[in-house]
Amino acid sequence: MAQIIDGKKISQEIKDELREKVASLKEEGKEAALAVIQVGNDPASGVYVGNKKKACAYIGIRSLSYELPEETTEEELLALIEKLNGDASVNGILVQLPLPSHIDEDKVIRTISPKKDVDGFHPENVGKLVIGEPGFVSCTPAGIIQLLKRSGIEIAGKNCVVIGRSNIVGKPMALLMLRENATVTIAHSRTQDLKEVCKRADILIVAIGKPRFITADYVKEGAVVIDVGIHRNENNKLCGDVAYDEVMPHTSAITPVPGGVGPMTIAMLMNNCVESMLMY
Repeated sequence: MAQIIDGKKISQEIKDELREKVASLKEEGKEAALAVIQVGNDPASGVYVGNKKKACAYIGIRSLSYELPEETTEEELLALIEKLNGDASVNGILVQLPLPSHIDEDKVIRTISPKKDVDGFHPENVGKLVIGEPGFVSCTPAGIIQLLKRSGIEIAGKNCVVIGRSNIVGKPMALLMLRENATVTIAHSRTQDLKEVCKRADILIVAIGKPRFITADYVKEGAVVIDVGIHRNENNKLCGDVAYDEVMPHTSAITPVPGGVGPMTIAMLMNNCVESMLMY
């Protein structure tokens, strides 16, 4: 019987641990604040921002909210980031993506100080991940490592296939699995014989961005399957990149959608905020 990896439960454990850590840091006179900037009123972004504020309140971190109109210029946004970079009371700066099309996301990411880049997207933090130095790690891949470890799943020596090569999930995920001594293959839209490549995986991490794309014939019997995707199906129900009902019986462990990887992203964002108090 497949182990259903409960991201809600594990993320709650992490938040409870962080809450205790924040309380003891407060006793030492150390306080944390996260600045969250949202440009425009994308409904999905609004939900994410709300969840981040709730998580801050739960673990005891101050959250500063900047809700800017859609027509905010790139210059105005960069000026706000620079101001927050220089504010010693702010530990973390997070700019909610996507941004309106007239703003260059790459320029925005590079403007955030690497010491306050709790999303782990700045090239300096990405570089540190590549060479194995401490720095902020992208929250979704960091969360997946915690899901595996806290579910008692051995990573070292295992064949891991990551489907997807984005800067936010695929690439950092592969580097983190390598750091944990897995043997890693990155597959993507141009990979030949994708089914055969996937069937070699002891741990299959799917971030392909296509609803229910991975069916049972992609999965080795007894593999661990981690589903990063989130979509709405024809009945407006949430689903992932994996055809869950079909794949689940063939796995030793699997993450559901919702309630798998999703809650971990915010837990690891909170973890990065607390780390920022200890690192700098």
